[in-house]
Amino acid sequence: MTAQKQVLIVGAGPVGLTLAMELARHGVRPRIIDQAAARTDKSKALVVWSRTLELLQAAGLADRFLDAGLRVGEARIFAGSRKLVGMPLGLIDSAFNFGLLLPQSETERLLEEHLTQRGVTVERSVALAGLRQEADAVISSLVQAGGREERFAASWLVGCDGAHSTTRHALGLAFAGETEDSDWILGDVRIDQGQAGEPVLTRSALNIFWHAEGVLIFFPLGEDRYRVAADVGPARGEGRRPDPSLKELQGVMDRRGPGRWRATDPSWLSSFRINERQVDHYRIGRVFLAGDAAHIHSPAGGQGMNTGMQDAFNLAWKLALVCRGQAADGLLLASYERERRPVAATVIRAATLGTRLATIRQPLGRILRDTLVPLVSGLPPVQHGFANRLAETAIAYRDSLLTGTTPNENRAGGLARPGSRAPDVRLEAAPGEPDTLYGRLAAGHFLAVGKAAPATQARERFEARFGAVCHTCSALGETGALTLVRPDGYVAVVAAPGDWKTLDDHLLRILGRVS
Repeated sequence: MTAQKQVLIVGAGPVGLTLAMELARHGVRPRIIDQAAARTDKSKALVVWSRTLELLQAAGLADRFLDAGLRVGEARIFAGSRKLVGMPLGLIDSAFNFGLLLPQSETERLLEEHLTQRGVTVERSVALAGLRQEADAVISSLVQAGGREERFAASWLVGCDGAHSTTRHALGLAFAGETEDSDWILGDVRIDQGQAGEPVLTRSALNIFWHAEGVLIFFPLGEDRYRVAADVGPARGEGRRPDPSLKELQGVMDRRGPGRWRATDPSWLSSFRINERQVDHYRIGRVFLAGDAAHIHSPAGGQGMNTGMQDAFNLAWKLALVCRGQAADGLLLASYERERRPVAATVIRAATLGTRLATIRQPLGRILRDTLVPLVSGLPPVQHGFANRLAETAIAYRDSLLTGTTPNENRAGGLARPGSRAPDVRLEAAPGEPDTLYGRLAAGHFLAVGKAAPATQARERFEARFGAVCHTCSALGETGALTLVRPDGYVAVVAAPGDWKTLDDHLLRILGRVS
């Protein structure tokens, strides 16, 4: 069956909206559907981390996020009123060296408004009922509001439809993992800290309280409003526990916090259990999975939405090149699972460890934790590593199918090691042209970055061959080696100064063809 659209996206949460926005930026207009009648009005995922902001900057959207969000510069851990740990987020290796707190409802609003400006509209109250794959298309059964059925063909389908993904079920993929045997409650409330002494809670810090009974967490939402979350012991029964009352939330605060704070004016009270699950494969034929449809984990670290959005950023440029006929369906699309599945597996392990550390109840275990964690976390290398892992700026694709290996001497002077995230260096620029690497990535191309030098025949041949997908530019400073930077800002390969053949060979290997 002939495809009616190149890409169908199922799910219009942050991940689906990011994928649709990025495909449109790269010249492919997708169809995006969601079974819900409207965007969420709940705060849900709150933190937008540095690496996500860098990618949003290339998409032209970071400033709007910054204007809407609240910046936090420290993660603090207390035992009662005693401060154990203060982890400065200013150590993040990014211009966005902070966490940005923004309700998911606002994240979705900003993404959807930007998507609409690119000419793509979310179709709501449309559900995926089933799918089948043919040689050159995915045939989807869609159900519109009112029950009308539609048969729709797309060259590719991406399931961004959450933890209960219909797409994943249609593919028959197991969601391997486990459900933690404890209940959690949360509330978005106003906090009155009383008048005694300096306020412990501030708008510029994440605050975590360790207690014999469990953990209590405060995320600032602006003014004197906070997201309060806490574990409340072993789960009772198989289903989700009833949502907490404000009185129950206050009781947990009284026992685990300093004791003088009062919660009022709740805008959301809810309960949940933590699942830690991941699929074995992110792609089956012409169907991909991204975000919670592929991986879910503890909210510790606030990385779930960020990891999902970065799935979308990773897949979009690759899929767009194939849809535009500028790359083959080979290494490029195979690299999506190879790159992103290990990232989510690492996040799951770290989030699980963080949750278990925070919820230790055995007295000896708590004494050891409360003694050792402050000692270790005060070491500068630990603080730097923690901040960058949390912000996801430490992610690298060293084992990727798209990452080239070059002799050690050729890496001298490159922007970064192959597979690593490229720094946002200054570039030589003509009037009106972006003068930073991430500004130049907004065009959606590969970048070949080197030191300014007279044009050579090798460079001219490279530009003639790959000019439609790769732009050449000169970095200011001491950068001498040639660096091939992917459209998502990661280094693909580094070559010696003037070695355009290495870049030529590697880009041809990635694309599988030259259009």
